[in-house]
Amino acid sequence: MIIYEYPLNERIRTLLRLEDLFDRAQHFIAADRQEDHHIALMMIFDIIEVASRADLKFDLAQELERQRQILQSFRNNPEISEEALSTALAEIEQASAQLLAIQGKIGQYLRENDWLMAVKNRVSIPGGVCEFDLPAYHYWLHRDPEQRRLGLNGWLRPILPIHDSLTIVLRLLRASGRAELQIAAHGAYQLMLAGRTAQMLRLRVSRTDPYIPEISANKYALNIRFTEPDGDLRPRPVEADVSFELTFCNL
Repeated sequence: MIIYEYPLNERIRTLLRLEDLFDRAQHFIAADRQEDHHIALMMIFDIIEVASRADLKFDLAQELERQRQILQSFRNNPEISEEALSTALAEIEQASAQLLAIQGKIGQYLRENDWLMAVKNRVSIPGGVCEFDLPAYHYWLHRDPEQRRLGLNGWLRPILPIHDSLTIVLRLLRASGRAELQIAAHGAYQLMLAGRTAQMLRLRVSRTDPYIPEISANKYALNIRFTEPDGDLRPRPVEADVSFELTFCNL
């Protein structure tokens, strides 16, 4: 199955973007090639840009505290495993403490690094990090992979509490809904929400079905139009009925 996630507010949109950037950064840091570590550094720059929202840390801390209180209410419930509950609470409390320990503006330590900022400023120029533009960066790319990895992990580590916190919030969000089988007649699906609240939609489409959902939603209605790619991956309307799973997620 292929899962498509559609955020219904800006906060969840930001968390999904950060999740993707952290995953990519960690993937490329683990590799050894110069090109991989260049991409990893670009991902770190992007994380700082996205995470620089003034209220991100507060939003995450507030949501973790809300979830902690909800879980606390399940104490002494015979249908809930006390061990699993204690583990979940400990994870939330640790993530919250590490998040609140971040001092100042997120990523400020990177902004104070002149070498990194010189690289970041050149990245926006096509081909701007060639060896004749940034010889110091060219030298860094030719260092031993372990030395480069040490630097990359050092630049990423101070903001990992953001990753740990958003991972918990998104995991709880994804687990909050129940998937229901739906049919898009002739590739089109519409649902009046009638007061139903959700923060994210999840669609599951069979990997063998060559259909791509195009989603639009507001507080009144949900519209999904399925297309299928031609040989050049250009979308074209679907005439067949499309079966898919739909989940409304809300914390």
